[in-house]
Amino acid sequence: PTEAEWDAERLSWGSNNMYGAFASPLKLPVAGLRSNVGSLDNVGSYGSYWSSTVSGPSARTLDFGSSSAYMRNDYRVYGASVRCIKD
Repeated sequence: PTEAEWDAERLSWGSNNMYGAFASPLKLPVAGLRSNVGSLDNVGSYGSYWSSTVSGPSARTLDFGSSSAYMRNDYRVYGASVRCIKD
């Protein structure tokens, strides 16, 4: 999905955090992310999902934890989850 598609999905949740992400029809889990050295970080407490919106070495991600969900830039050297959204 594009950044706009992820943001529209995020805004449809009942709560703007990891609980809303999992309660949504997509059932997005807090799978954590892979660091730039290959370790898995924040598994079970943080979700990060790539969008198809790219700018140089960065791309936009949908990120969420227990207190909030938001879009941000992240270097593509990091590993986030990938999820398809049917048009």
